[in-house]
Amino acid sequence: MPQINTVELRNLRIEDYNELKSSMVEAYSEMAGSYWKEHHIQKLLAIFPEGQLVILVDGKVVGSALSLIVTSKQVLANHSYTDITGNYTFSTHNPSGDVLYGIDVFIHPDYRGLRLGRRLYDSRKELCEQLNLSAIVFAGRIPNYTEHAATMTPKAYIEKVRLKDLYDPVLSFQLSNDFHVIRVMKNYLVGDAASQDYAVLLEWNNIYYDESPKLINVRKSVIRLGLVQWQMRPLANLDALFEQSEFFIDVVSGYGSDFALFPELFIAPLMADFNHLSESDAIREIAQYCDPIRKRFQEFAISYNINIITGSMPYLENGMLYNVGFLCKRDGSSEMYTKIHITPNEVQYWGMKGGSQIKTFDTDCGKIGIMICYDIEFPELSRLLADEGMEILFVPFLTDTQNGYTRVKHCAQARAIENECYVAIAGCVGNLPKVNNMDIQYAQSAVFTPSDFAFPSNGIKGEATPNTEMTLIVDVDLDLLKKLHEHGSVRILKDRRHDLYKISKLKPK
Repeated sequence: MPQINTVELRNLRIEDYNELKSSMVEAYSEMAGSYWKEHHIQKLLAIFPEGQLVILVDGKVVGSALSLIVTSKQVLANHSYTDITGNYTFSTHNPSGDVLYGIDVFIHPDYRGLRLGRRLYDSRKELCEQLNLSAIVFAGRIPNYTEHAATMTPKAYIEKVRLKDLYDPVLSFQLSNDFHVIRVMKNYLVGDAASQDYAVLLEWNNIYYDESPKLINVRKSVIRLGLVQWQMRPLANLDALFEQSEFFIDVVSGYGSDFALFPELFIAPLMADFNHLSESDAIREIAQYCDPIRKRFQEFAISYNINIITGSMPYLENGMLYNVGFLCKRDGSSEMYTKIHITPNEVQYWGMKGGSQIKTFDTDCGKIGIMICYDIEFPELSRLLADEGMEILFVPFLTDTQNGYTRVKHCAQARAIENECYVAIAGCVGNLPKVNNMDIQYAQSAVFTPSDFAFPSNGIKGEATPNTEMTLIVDVDLDLLKKLHEHGSVRILKDRRHDLYKISKLKPK
């Protein structure tokens, strides 16, 4: 698989045509000449630009989803691909229709397996909801049917695929994306030998139909957070860490989470191989895993379409040891954050240094802050982030005693109230008997809110079970923060006395 730095989903532009054609030729290599001509794309962009989507990897078009709007009557009538596209003139497009009809979707073969097709389908669903259309409909090929045509009917084949007794690369994917079969269609796409000229008319229903439409790509108000309460356990190697991490990412992504948050130093089990060394030497040994972890988590962020906050891990730079983590965004990019305040224990046993950069991060779900454990106990730091517009503060932590956890918990709750933001904390549980200075951990991951009528009365949106490996899935509404800032019972950020005091960043020396 090629090295990937960035992934972008956006509307198709005419200047994308050459790359679109090139990827389409590769995607339909078994059907020679199956690609859209430039005048077709020009017409689609003229009549329905918001319905034409592309996926770009490192600036290159590697996939697309093309659509029209039609009426339910057109869909229910027996039709062919030529009929529904108006003999490729797209005269069937009806802005007053109620169905989004997919006329094409493909991913370049070199980029399959990254769930990029799922992103296109998710965007189609979002578009359907935003345009207040009742459903998405299209006719899907069944390319593996030719292998079974001599022994079963299309109806029997479809049923076996539905029950997962057989696999079809197109139909299996559609069914896994919540589409259901309407009927089998004969002679839908003439020349599709692999499908024996059959197609399956599929539908996805918009349960929000009749709600007010929105424009595509409007930033969401309700953000779903997936917190990982990580069990410390012996790990044979780095691959074992990746396997366990991917399991949790798969879980929280499966629930539609926008963020996955891992705890501080969750990679500590890897120190077991270096337990014969001093604590400071052992932790420096696992700093070698920092870059491979960043790269793999970037791949996970792309594959599972989720923003990942990688907790923290040791990082060596110019001989200095830091406690850092990475925000791996689902567009393929990543940014590093560093623990600013170092505990006496980290200094004494590991010789760690504090970072010097205080910053917020822009994401597709708003502006966030990330602070590691001890940092949450210093109110000035989060106030600086709040002044930059932070809406959600993520805190990966690692505490060995209930006293340490109590400090993190109550300080996090205070930060949520005083900065009128959400604060999510995630920690490790369990023990590591074969790792020095990493004996036992205490944690209860949680999401805290401001304290006002729109929020829970105790300021806790959700809490995990203490000292139990699990995930915590919590929705937070950013619009409630906007209302709080202007109309709350108290308005802490607005009511500060800037005439008497202020907090400001100092330039790093």
